[in-house]
Amino acid sequence: MSLYRIGVDIGGTNTDAAIIDIKALNSSNRGVLATHKAPTTPDITTGIEEAIRTVLSSSAIDQRRVLSVTIGTTHFINALVEADARRLDRVIVVRLCGPFTRQIPPFSGFPVGLRNILDGGVFYLDGGLEMDGRQIAELNEQQIRQAAMDITAAGVKAVALVGVFSPLDHDGIQEERCKKIMQETAPDLKVVCSHDIGPIGFLERENATILNASILRTGHRVKKSFKRAMKRLNLGCPLYLSQNDGTLIDIESAADFPIKTFASGPTNSMTGAAFLAGIGHGHGASNSVHGATNGMSAEKTSLNGTTTNVESSSCEQAQVLVVDIGGTTTDVCALLPSGFPRQAPGFVEIAGVRTAFSMPEVVSIGLGGGSIVTVDGESVSVGPASVGHFIQKRAKVFGGSTLTATDVVVAAGKAALGDPSFVHDIPQSAVNLASRDIKKKLERVIDQMKVSAAPVTVLLVGGGALLVTDELAGVEKCIQPIHQGAANAIGAAIGKVSGEVDTVEILEGKDEKAVIDAACKKAIEQAVEKGAAREDVKIVEVNKMPLQYMSKVTIRIQVRAVGRLAIPDDLAPPQGLNGSFHDDTDDEQETDKVAVPNALEPTTRPSLNIDIATYRPNVKNGVWYVSEVDLEFMTTGCGVLGTGGGGPAYYEYLKGLNTLRTVREGNMRIIPPKALKEDDMVAMVAWYGSPNVINERISGGNEILDAIDAINKTKNIKSFHALLAEEIGGGNGMSVFPVSGHYNVPVVDADGMGRAYPTKYHVTFSVYGHSLTPCAITDAKGNASVIMKASSPARLEKMLRTTAVELGLSCASASNPMPGSIIKSTAVQNTHSQAWYLGRAVHSARRNKTSYLDAIFAVCSGKLLFTGKVIDVHRYIGGGYTMGAAIIAPLSEDERETTSIDNQTRTDKHMIIPFQNEYLYAALCDATGTKESQEVVCTVPHLISILGQDGEAIGSQDMRYGLRVNVIGLSAHPVWMTERALQVGGPAGFGLDLPVVGDFDEFTEARSVIEEFGN
Repeated sequence: MSLYRIGVDIGGTNTDAAIIDIKALNSSNRGVLATHKAPTTPDITTGIEEAIRTVLSSSAIDQRRVLSVTIGTTHFINALVEADARRLDRVIVVRLCGPFTRQIPPFSGFPVGLRNILDGGVFYLDGGLEMDGRQIAELNEQQIRQAAMDITAAGVKAVALVGVFSPLDHDGIQEERCKKIMQETAPDLKVVCSHDIGPIGFLERENATILNASILRTGHRVKKSFKRAMKRLNLGCPLYLSQNDGTLIDIESAADFPIKTFASGPTNSMTGAAFLAGIGHGHGASNSVHGATNGMSAEKTSLNGTTTNVESSSCEQAQVLVVDIGGTTTDVCALLPSGFPRQAPGFVEIAGVRTAFSMPEVVSIGLGGGSIVTVDGESVSVGPASVGHFIQKRAKVFGGSTLTATDVVVAAGKAALGDPSFVHDIPQSAVNLASRDIKKKLERVIDQMKVSAAPVTVLLVGGGALLVTDELAGVEKCIQPIHQGAANAIGAAIGKVSGEVDTVEILEGKDEKAVIDAACKKAIEQAVEKGAAREDVKIVEVNKMPLQYMSKVTIRIQVRAVGRLAIPDDLAPPQGLNGSFHDDTDDEQETDKVAVPNALEPTTRPSLNIDIATYRPNVKNGVWYVSEVDLEFMTTGCGVLGTGGGGPAYYEYLKGLNTLRTVREGNMRIIPPKALKEDDMVAMVAWYGSPNVINERISGGNEILDAIDAINKTKNIKSFHALLAEEIGGGNGMSVFPVSGHYNVPVVDADGMGRAYPTKYHVTFSVYGHSLTPCAITDAKGNASVIMKASSPARLEKMLRTTAVELGLSCASASNPMPGSIIKSTAVQNTHSQAWYLGRAVHSARRNKTSYLDAIFAVCSGKLLFTGKVIDVHRYIGGGYTMGAAIIAPLSEDERETTSIDNQTRTDKHMIIPFQNEYLYAALCDATGTKESQEVVCTVPHLISILGQDGEAIGSQDMRYGLRVNVIGLSAHPVWMTERALQVGGPAGFGLDLPVVGDFDEFTEARSVIEEFGN
């Protein structure tokens, strides 16, 4: 007998519903019995109820045989997006961190108004884990109980509980135990554990946990409302909601984790389209560990024979893209062989808050059925403005006065809508030009999502699909699946459940395949526990990422298993018959929305509030007093100078902002090297460790201070006169500013590298014979180790690394202070100024929509080396570093954006960029990067940076398949071009049998902000 599932997707304009017969999924109509589309009602629950009632009536099925209802809605998080104070609760954050994380307090990156609503304060408690599973500190039960009582006394009920490395706490020894103790002490507390919310990446996971806690009350109210609707519909089946990644979450869990449902709409459309077209049906990835890795081969052997993780496209497989054309926008997404959308790299912002979630990679353009057509003489353009859901009132074909894309299609005789006589007066030339513009825009966005030269199949869905009337260049097949207009609701109805494992494993003495097999088995069991049919569960994703600087070979393993919902042995009777849901309270009537001033005003983008062209830094009497805007500009510039390394700059930027806002005005400042006296002592500092740890075990704030104090005590230095960053590249270039604010000591406008390099012995002072010992390394626990002497710079590096591993790989270091005379002769000069000018150039270009490349090359001597898409990244551990290479494919002619190109000639060649934390060389090559095909165009010590479409730098740890990038080369400082320096910082220093390559104009000395703005 037939069994049914119902799907509902609630959009801003329309609510769609569909009912499918799961026994007829292989039939010609894919089992779809009825669909319904109606305008979304202000009262969402009423709209859902009416949509379900309509499809039940149309299909005339026995509703006792309905297995499930799945709803895709943003209703849970609308309170956040709208910053609606009625539906948001104040949240207190409890960190299990020991002495760590204090340097970046909770809510640091929240928009002004949202923070004012949510920020209830923070408790720093004992606890937290190291990356290898050791406890930073054991939980203190009395401390936890006292915190719970204090929270209750403050009148706050929502708690975000965040432990360092809690996603790796699979035994629940910390967050879960702490939650239990808190709720024993104060039963009314609503505690959300961060390990249930997100992966490694402390701030992003904490932010998402805070947001989730703030909408718990709303989540439970909506849950009750949905359940009442089910009762009124006489449906006793389970109710699910769609998650951001296309899988399902039951209504009880959704009420506890509403943040996981915030962006289900696009995903439902994509998975629905895949299902209707038969993608991923019956031939998904196997249960084998060697199944899909991001939809691609899980393993590949690198040139040196090391087995590596691979993120690459398969040129043998056709690429499948879903093109969803609505009334206002066109969304394009690439499908994996599993039928799930390709996931986007990077961070996701919710209501202006940076979080890390699994999200489909969707590119949107302003083109839809309601797009307004603008005719200006001989020029015709379509979009991005649209009449939206007013199309039946405003489009000419419906009697309105606005010329839209739909009118153009009807006038061309390619669609029968409305009254064609209303569009007879449109000139044929305008119709032809508008049709050509529509076609060009679609071809361009499709090309943008391609990652190889393989044939492209397009699945066309959405109400605006009628805009596609001709063949599209570069598209082999264009399929408009049956029921495509309801793909979103069908995607909700056929949603699967998932099990996910994210773990770090030390491989010493273990078989890697056995370790991954165990992770896969665990993911499968999780999916089954959530309701998946065991026989249908498949592994769809296996990611292996080696971790930097670990003393033993260590990998992070991420596994995802998905499967269809199991069919229950006994069908649940309708709720109206068994009365299984008892809640006689009426639906709550909401009062008027409480608007919040400055709700989404960012706190971390001060440059948005200035005129960049006229902004002047505050320079007085030869001293540059740093502002928030200056910090923002320098952060972007330090990324460019980071050449893939130096650690992420965002966290250091937040530390600098927090310090600047709390210390006395004028403490944070920069002086030129020439201001130093010959014997002035200059402290040299840097963070030292693994970015994977530094982003999770955030610093306590005392580490660099303790390192400086340890050296000063060792050398009996009573005071020092200035600070120097050991490397300007990446986060280390920004690390000196909180220290400057604390000590009220200036930063020297210089550094010890002029870029980023992977080791201590790459500091110019070491290169030119100045000892870095004594050298201290510290952590937030008060541990300090001082290396008094080392037989060589390389030996010093090994000794530091050994200590860093013991201290948890998130440490601070301070080297032997240098006198002003050596700083002036050996440091790379004016590098904070250089970072500032680079950052200003990128931000200005973004503001003015001009080429950020032109802006960068106006600051530094350099050139564009390549523009393309990352199609392959492989990594392995070698000598304690993350080694690997990225291969970048060229863009097509349509995809090449003139604002991003600097006279680069079109090429069919690819580019390979090997890295050892930092990028080592760039070479043109064939599609697989074979050694024989490589034509080297740039090497170290010249700077090779990879920039995203916004001009921000992409570190080697963040390189991902599918990213569109510009590769630039910048001329090395002359300090690196001597024979002595090249032995350390050139190709030979990295074991490369290559000459120094870099065809640049004459080196441009960095300008000085102090000199330019001090007059």
